[in-house]
Amino acid sequence: MRIYTRTGDDGTTGLFGGTRLKKDNVRIEAYGTVDELNAFLGKLIEHDALSPHLGFFRDIQSQLFLLGSHLATIDPKMKAGLPPFDSKATTEFEKWMDEVDEKVPVLKNFLLPGGHPSVADAHVARAVCRRAERRCVSLAEVESIDSELIVYLNRLSDLLFTTARYLSFVTETEEIAWKTR
Repeated sequence: MRIYTRTGDDGTTGLFGGTRLKKDNVRIEAYGTVDELNAFLGKLIEHDALSPHLGFFRDIQSQLFLLGSHLATIDPKMKAGLPPFDSKATTEFEKWMDEVDEKVPVLKNFLLPGGHPSVADAHVARAVCRRAERRCVSLAEVESIDSELIVYLNRLSDLLFTTARYLSFVTETEEIAWKTR
């Protein structure tokens, strides 16, 4: 199979089911940003400090791929063939965050991203996740999407913030408190 098809040379891309949309369409922006988030998450989990949680984060990557598939499918027959989106994942996120919160110092300040490469990568993933959430909210204003997708991204951004805090803790890196001059 060739990777290039030349069908997008006119500024359009195909959804699952064949519908073509302009590449800057709000739906394409939504699932494209989810794809970008997945790539940043892939970079984040390459840090050794997250190796004990690799399976957990790989599951998140799989869910993000599924989330993107749901966003990229408008054809009802194609949509019916997709695996359902796992709405229980947000409960698993909350459980993981609660466990981490018991280990890390009490949060007393807003934090600046950085201090350690893994912490910075977690914050980049968090920021991209917030953008993906905003793109899905924009899409939901003009078309119907499963509201659980937005809940998932909202909770995932919380999880990525908590991941940054966890990484500061396990790498013994001081968190950078935001201070005004």
